[in-house]
Amino acid sequence: MAERGMSVEGVRRRNLGEVLRLVHREGAQSRARITAATGLNRSTVADLVASLAEAGLVEEREPGQTRRVGRPSPIVAPSEDVVAIAVNPEVDAIEVGAVALGGAVRVRVREDVDHLLTPDETARIVARVLDGWRTHELAGARVVGVGVAVPALVRARDGVVRLAPHLGWRDAAVGEPLREATALPVVVGNDASLGARAEHLFGAAKGYDDVVYLNGGASGIGGGLILGGRTIGGAGGYAGEWGQNRPGILDDADRRTAAGVLEDEVSRWRLLEVLGLASADDPTLARSLAEADTAAVADEVGRQRRILATALANAVNVLNPSVIVLGGFLGMLVAADEAGFDAAVREHALAAPAEGLDIRPAALAEDRLLIGAAEAALGALLADPLA
Repeated sequence: MAERGMSVEGVRRRNLGEVLRLVHREGAQSRARITAATGLNRSTVADLVASLAEAGLVEEREPGQTRRVGRPSPIVAPSEDVVAIAVNPEVDAIEVGAVALGGAVRVRVREDVDHLLTPDETARIVARVLDGWRTHELAGARVVGVGVAVPALVRARDGVVRLAPHLGWRDAAVGEPLREATALPVVVGNDASLGARAEHLFGAAKGYDDVVYLNGGASGIGGGLILGGRTIGGAGGYAGEWGQNRPGILDDADRRTAAGVLEDEVSRWRLLEVLGLASADDPTLARSLAEADTAAVADEVGRQRRILATALANAVNVLNPSVIVLGGFLGMLVAADEAGFDAAVREHALAAPAEGLDIRPAALAEDRLLIGAAEAALGALLADPLA
């Protein structure tokens, strides 16, 4: 009997997670839609929703007016008062956000820095920001954990940053000082892999099972892979380091380094330089590129687009994705002329693997890494909501 009871409880916990993940990733749902999506019966769904509501994880509200006969099904929505703290340390700034169940960024802050952050300094900044939010923007909210998106090689099994070359971090247990400073569980991951997950769940790659994602940030270019609906991390979790590949540059006049890698040639700082900017957040950089009308800016954007198109054609030939999503400044390069960039990639790719391919900028824009980091921090809650 005890074994049977444990088995029943295990099934219930799994079903609770399924319902919570559904409303978290798909938004507010009627009980009837939850019943149809999960295959559970109505009374079971009612019980699960009641338990999640009692735990403060979802909210039930009356539906809007409908012409259907009979009592309409209540709407179940994820609670905006359950949040994860998301952190993205970079070479020029640190961004911290609070992301609620449902994927909305409730509050965020970007602090520019004029030096390379250490893991300990990162932890102190996050703790200070969180303390301020707890008394104001997040007063009364339940904070469940911290997710950190690092431009680095991050070991999957324990979250140790093996190498963040631009930050100067090597074999750094970044989670430890953050856990001590915030008294919260911490999950650390590669920024581009987390960005890929965010775009797959909530953004431009939603509905696609085979995704190549490239993230362009201040530290360079990283990538994430989703194949057959599964995130691909490789043996140690280091897959997707697109920026460290040697680019195929068809015209020597486009080369800026003697033997540089992709992120040496396709570079955020080169765009800032030609725009005459010392630093900028993503919205400012995008606006500056859109408004620039000088030949120097047009030439640099064109040069980077040509090199990037060749690199992506190789990804198309090797991985045959359904969609390529480009985040950060890479998305800005595409936005300059989406149709022209699509044609340039196809010019260098084999026709068969390029059939049906979509290439698009990240839909979550500057929120993509924060949402991805928060998703990692919410993982334990979504797997077992009442643990």
